[in-house]
Amino acid sequence: MDKTIDAIVEGGKATSGPPLGPALGPLGVNAGQVVAKINEVTGAFSGMKVPVKVIVNTKTKEFKIEIGTPPTAEIIKKEAGIQKGAASKDAKAGDISLEKIAKIAKQKSNSLGKDTKSVVNEILGSCVSMGVTVNGKNAKAMIKEIKEGKHDSIVG
Repeated sequence: MDKTIDAIVEGGKATSGPPLGPALGPLGVNAGQVVAKINEVTGAFSGMKVPVKVIVNTKTKEFKIEIGTPPTAEIIKKEAGIQKGAASKDAKAGDISLEKIAKIAKQKSNSLGKDTKSVVNEILGSCVSMGVTVNGKNAKAMIKEIKEGKHDSIVG
C-alpha cells in the first residue's frame, strides 16, 4: 500500500525536520535517504519553494519522489533577481526580459494555458501583480503587444 506525503520545500535545502521528518518517521523509511533524494532532484530550484510528493510503499519501504513546478511568483523572483514583489501597486520591484518569460512558460507544466502565448500572458499577469516590468515596460503594455502579435518571434 502506498502512502503519499505532500510538502513544500526550499529547492536543494530540504531537511529531516518538519514537515518531512514527522511525516516520514511513522512510515519506517530512512528520512535521510528521502531528504537526500529530494535535495538532488530539487537542486535546480535553489532558493525557490518547490512542491514535492513522497510516495512510500509501506510494505517494502521503497519510495519515489515527484516534484511539481514552483509557483510562478517564485520563478519570476529568481529570474528577476528580487526577494519579493512590490509593496504597493505603483512601486516597481524589478525587471525581467521577455525571453526569460518565454523560458518560464515552456517550463510550466501545471498551467491552464492552451499554448505558449497564453502561458506567457498568465506569467505577465503575475508580473503585473508583483510590480515587475518586462524589458523595461509595464507588464500590462507587454500583454497588449503580445496580443497584437508584436513578439511572436519570441513567444510564438
